[in-house]
Amino acid sequence: MLTIGHRFPEFKLTGVISSDASNFKKEITNTSYKGKWLVVFAWPKDFTFVCPTEIATFGKLNKEFESRNAQVLGMSTDSDYVHLAWRQNHKDLKDLPFPMLSDIKHELSHALGILHEQAGVCLRATFIVDPEGVIRHVSVNDLSVGRNVEETLRILDGLQNGGLIQCGWKKGDATLKAA
Repeated sequence: MLTIGHRFPEFKLTGVISSDASNFKKEITNTSYKGKWLVVFAWPKDFTFVCPTEIATFGKLNKEFESRNAQVLGMSTDSDYVHLAWRQNHKDLKDLPFPMLSDIKHELSHALGILHEQAGVCLRATFIVDPEGVIRHVSVNDLSVGRNVEETLRILDGLQNGGLIQCGWKKGDATLKAA
């Protein structure tokens, strides 16, 4: 699995950006959001139970990520048409403000090292990537345990703040001073 200090892989994937079937997708690459931080999170499968709780929370907090010059990108190995159908049929996903990437060939998931060996789907992985394309944070959960989106936002704040960030630190708090 790629980790801190590695470059995020190059990719070119279809992103589902709308629930409108006449204009629902566009190509997204690793350079589509130049100069921005990326928060890339993967989930196992569409039309499941834990996944929409995470995706909807990223959607609710999207303006917070945007205010920090960060672009949220969600992804799974489902097709763009499955993403579209899920958005159309799940009330919390209809108006998501970020793309749902389709890694149907498993290329990005494989490059990141986040494919579950037995299930062949993405683990619940989260990557925070700086504007230079370097991975600065990675977390991975088991298939059955959802992530804490607020903690992802807190970690982004800490990375952007710099300094020594203590447990429980929040944006605006003082950082630790080295002796």
